[in-house]
Amino acid sequence: MNITISARNTVVKDSFKERVEKKLRKFDRFFDDAKAFVTVTNEGERETVEVTIKAEKLVFRAEKTTSDRIDSLESVCDLLFRQIVKNKNKLEHRLKASAFNAEYDDAPYQPEEYQVVRTKRFPVKPMDVEEAILQMNMLGHSFFVYRNGSTGEINVVYKRNNGAYGVIEAVEDEE
Repeated sequence: MNITISARNTVVKDSFKERVEKKLRKFDRFFDDAKAFVTVTNEGERETVEVTIKAEKLVFRAEKTTSDRIDSLESVCDLLFRQIVKNKNKLEHRLKASAFNAEYDDAPYQPEEYQVVRTKRFPVKPMDVEEAILQMNMLGHSFFVYRNGSTGEINVVYKRNNGAYGVIEAVEDEE
């Protein structure tokens, strides 16, 4: 697994980098060729560890904030492992055949039922990001779909857990 570690408002020591690599190597059994992006952020007394694993057309992401970055890393790895195991039946054809051993095959699996209960249709108007954020806030939503006025593409603006905003821009498949 190719691992990229970045830091915001902090310095990542070699000992922590080694711990990250050791923890993420456990996910090698699930993926043939994967890339992991680890971001460590310090905000006062809070340490946030965010891990994104990209493999084939799959993306797994988890983020945890605690007072200790090692605790955050442990929690994030547990969350990622649960995501993969929870969806193993849906993902088996994309993951390594030997990824799941008998220990997990005996676990009771309850497939999730996805039920669409409502479909909304609405006109998507061209606007800039600031106007889309304003519209989202006025509606009291956590995301808003709009057409980017400069590119003409459909984008989504959303409010992040830390109070900042993000934009999702659809792109063609890179693989």
